[in-house]
Amino acid sequence: MKFQRTTVLVLSSDPAFARELTESWPKGADAPEFVLLEQDLCRELRRDTFDLAIADASTDAKRESLCHALAATARPAIVISADGPSHGRIQGAIVELSRQHEMWPATAALVGREILRRSQAESRVRESERAQAVAEADATLGRYMIEMRHSVNNALTSVLGNAELLLLEPGLPAPVLAQADTIRNMAMRLNEVFQRFSSIEKELSVVARESGKHSSQTRAAAGAS
Repeated sequence: MKFQRTTVLVLSSDPAFARELTESWPKGADAPEFVLLEQDLCRELRRDTFDLAIADASTDAKRESLCHALAATARPAIVISADGPSHGRIQGAIVELSRQHEMWPATAALVGREILRRSQAESRVRESERAQAVAEADATLGRYMIEMRHSVNNALTSVLGNAELLLLEPGLPAPVLAQADTIRNMAMRLNEVFQRFSSIEKELSVVARESGKHSSQTRAAAGAS
């Protein structure tokens, strides 16, 4: 799966807050893109513009306003409070940390990185589930088509036979003969398509048998060791 860079929204009116936070964030391929936004604009937050928000709550009033705005987005967030809990606190999708501890930037970066990793893992799980659902639907359709191919082949044989009889019928107008010829050609084309389904079924059966043999040999080798 292709790596998609995440976005961390930093809500603060203090440039030093954003600088300390970004400087403490571990560097690497999974490092997010940081976007700085003034606290006064927190009511205009859109959940589709960021993956994680980190907010600077210097007062109780700002903390309450920020938590309310962030909770409305249903996105994970970290709120750094001046007098927050020393051991941290989790409320819904919001983690509250204290700014009183001198290591708060590193702690916020560590927590934020783990939140993003978990969010990405959950996204991969959801994507895999969607892909599996599509594959199962395709497999169900494929099995139905294979099961119905005999009935379709019988119907095509009847159509093809009647078209051949019409073409052999003397005295038919040219337009009728042309239509009968078209019916015969289309029936033959459909027959070729369903013959291909039969070939695919045989190929898949061979692959399944070979895969079963390989699995059995692997288990036998593991048991012998």
